[in-house]
Amino acid sequence: MKTTQKSPALTLLGQKDVKYNYAYTPEILETFSNKHPQRDYWVKFNCPEFTSLCPITGQPDFATLYISYVPDKLMVESKSLKLYLVSFRNHGAFHEDVVNIIMDDLIKLMSPRYIEIWGKFMPRGGISIDPYANYGRIGTKYAELAQLRFNQHDLTTMDHVDNR
Repeated sequence: MKTTQKSPALTLLGQKDVKYNYAYTPEILETFSNKHPQRDYWVKFNCPEFTSLCPITGQPDFATLYISYVPDKLMVESKSLKLYLVSFRNHGAFHEDVVNIIMDDLIKLMSPRYIEIWGKFMPRGGISIDPYANYGRIGTKYAELAQLRFNQHDLTTMDHVDNR
């Protein structure tokens, strides 16, 4: 995982001949400095074309991933995030594991104040799996936010229309 303090040092943004790696590649992730670290605000990514493989059958799993975080000093660069998510294309992992792997990698990369990831996987065999995980920095108000949002996650999912 690459961390940069200045935007011009980003290696992927603006490159037209970037090669897609379809094997799990966390080191492709890049960061840039948050220009507003004094303020809490949300950064949300909606990733409707996520794919990975079932580790048992090798069949593809399709999902929309929702990644939301409150940055601290660093932010994830979106093109590197896109390439990182593509790197799961041939990676075998259960849905729950995928969500937690991505969360762990993003926490390690940028140490956000708060982060949550929700995977809404397409049904296979007549059942869908929608893992949700979150994290708030321990000993801060973000840990309390994490507990609150975790406890209310099922309530908030009832308000959404499932367009599968």
